[in-house]
Amino acid sequence: MTHRRDGIPLGPGPWMRAELPMPPRPVGLGWLAANLHLLFWLSLGPFVTGWMGENHFAAVPTAVYGALMLLSGIAYWILQSTIIRSQEPGSALARAVGRDVKGKLSPLFYLLAIPAALFLHPGVAGAVYVIVALMWLIPDQRIERVAAGPSDVA
Repeated sequence: MTHRRDGIPLGPGPWMRAELPMPPRPVGLGWLAANLHLLFWLSLGPFVTGWMGENHFAAVPTAVYGALMLLSGIAYWILQSTIIRSQEPGSALARAVGRDVKGKLSPLFYLLAIPAALFLHPGVAGAVYVIVALMWLIPDQRIERVAAGPSDVA
């Protein structure tokens, strides 16, 4: 093995022998496809956000932003459902997700914001987008409660 002048090793070394952590079960094609679907919609976010800002939050770019957020939310739901379906019934993740109120309210808010941007005022849609973002900033304790065990589940 060779070293650079500052002592940082170059090339393979003993740290390369450690195995990467693997998921407890094989990840299926459904997981990968659903994940790529979500990543596709999320990758469009910077472009649509930039377009919305360049046009000073005009009606059409603001509505397209809402459509993108709606499609991202749907893709997230597909990924979540795919993962839960691949597990046994009543799994810890299925119990933790539960009714998923935030996950169901977000697309509804986006559906309301899109026509609001086009027919009312883009500022109304912007306010709805901020409400959804703030809703997701509130910490969600569902997974921690399920992981803590049945005695702590409310």
